[in-house]
Amino acid sequence: MHVARTPSRYVDKAGNVHRYESVLVRRSYRDGKKVRHETLANLSKLPAEVITAIEATLKGQQLVPAGSEFTIVRSLPHGHVAAVAAMARKLGFPTLLGPACRHRDLVLVLIVSRVVRPKSKLSTLAWWPDTTLGVDLGVAGASTDEVYAAMDWLAGRQDTIEKKLAAKHVAPDVNPGRMALFDLTSAWVTGRCCELAARGYSRDGKKGCEQIEYGVLTDPAGRPVAVRVFAGSTADPVAFTEIVTVIRDELGIQRLVLVGDRGMITSARIDALRKLNEDPDTATDFGWITALRAPAIAKLARADGPLQMSLFDAQDLAEISHPDYPGERLIACRNPALAAERTRKRADLLAATDKLLAGVADRVTRGTLTGAGEIGKAVGKVIDKHKMGKHFHTTITLRGRRQLQKPRQHRTRLPHHQDRRPRPATHRSVTRSSSAACRRCTAPPVNPVHSDRQRATSGIPSPRPAQSG
Repeated sequence: MHVARTPSRYVDKAGNVHRYESVLVRRSYRDGKKVRHETLANLSKLPAEVITAIEATLKGQQLVPAGSEFTIVRSLPHGHVAAVAAMARKLGFPTLLGPACRHRDLVLVLIVSRVVRPKSKLSTLAWWPDTTLGVDLGVAGASTDEVYAAMDWLAGRQDTIEKKLAAKHVAPDVNPGRMALFDLTSAWVTGRCCELAARGYSRDGKKGCEQIEYGVLTDPAGRPVAVRVFAGSTADPVAFTEIVTVIRDELGIQRLVLVGDRGMITSARIDALRKLNEDPDTATDFGWITALRAPAIAKLARADGPLQMSLFDAQDLAEISHPDYPGERLIACRNPALAAERTRKRADLLAATDKLLAGVADRVTRGTLTGAGEIGKAVGKVIDKHKMGKHFHTTITLRGRRQLQKPRQHRTRLPHHQDRRPRPATHRSVTRSSSAACRRCTAPPVNPVHSDRQRATSGIPSPRPAQSG
């Protein structure tokens, strides 16, 4: 038996041609020397998929339910790694990294992995077989030694890559404002073999761990141009000096405006920049935008200083000058909203500290806390909890019980504070920049430093002095 398909056509009275197909189940047999066909069934009215199944069965094929012919052993994630890899190619990462080689392919896969799943190198290497990343980029089966060799290859090409990025993002034709941003950050380290690991100020708030620091130089939009890694105990000004050398000697940039916070671009660093600009052998023209520290702002805001509240009667910005900053522009800013927020926060912290000090005073009154040393420890712990020590003046006075002994007085921290002279509630910040920098700067400085002139007052009753035992 077999399925026979017979196409047919006819023309109606209107001249339209109609085509159709007859599907018949037939049996062929021999009658003498002739082959004859016997029609067993007409399948023309059945659905096409049913006719196909009958035809396949008559041909000897074995039909199984759809979906049961395969067993899914494993499916690899693909979409997220493919999207990041495609964007890396669009941005020109392969060309930026260097000539085509296996080291470049491994570095590109490490970059994609860092975006999708930031983990350690060993964890990243073990993760590649679980995605299509290694197969698609041709690094499947890479070993640990190959990965570290690729990182060494990348470190050797750092200067070349940074020069390409500098030409693309901070060159005069693409960065007419000649501005670049620089800041220092840190990452804590748990190993014991890193030669740069040291204890220092942890920006992650990770206590008890060593760290490394790295400074990043970016264009005004925040795109990285250069990076340097420092020991974990490196101060911000030292890192700034290093990046200035990199900009001048390695990137070949002689005119640039550097923007940093008050801890980064200090007065000593500014003096060094001035000497560098005035040196005829260097031929540099570096400007700066930074912020003044609180003592410098307080000096400007004294009664005879140029920074007075009357400057902000009409607007919130004012430009002042001072002999201590020759050739520089000082931009003063008043932010009433921030001043109100800081006033509220300070009042809340003072109230919380007063509440804790009341508990210490109660312990002294009940006699459960005695001795100048112990009282001082308790008071210091309470005041330091919310960092309110500068708003309190403390004195502890202890008198002996024996009448024959001369009373001793110890002056140390007491759970009692005196009001400081109230000052106008405001928030002021002063931005310091070179004159050349400000002529080309239209945006507010990065990370302006604020000096709060408020001094909150609070009153807590003096606890009854405890008698020494």
